[in-house]
Amino acid sequence: MSYPEVLLWQRLRKNAAGMRIRKQHPIGPYIVDFYCPALRLAIEVDGEIHAQPRAIAHDASRESFLVENGHRVVHVNASDILKDADGVAASIALLAARPLHRPAGGPPPRSGEDQE
Repeated sequence: MSYPEVLLWQRLRKNAAGMRIRKQHPIGPYIVDFYCPALRLAIEVDGEIHAQPRAIAHDASRESFLVENGHRVVHVNASDILKDADGVAASIALLAARPLHRPAGGPPPRSGEDQE
């Protein structure tokens, strides 16, 4: 683990918003930096290496695989962690507390019902 990953892990493992987080978690042929199984949330720490052409292609392939298989991916800049690791961890905990998709209140409308 890189230094920014260690700093973030120290904060996430302290039960960020009740989430159970795993580090260096394998998903298919890839390993994500951190993973919350309950939310299917992968957290990737992006440092300078991620700006190199080979890494960009690998990251795009990994993200496509993860999204296609029902995972949500959050990218965090390593420099942001170095500046404010507590703030980054708090942001991740807030994101986990407010999922993007909530269950609907009922079934979807039948074809044409939504146009009346």
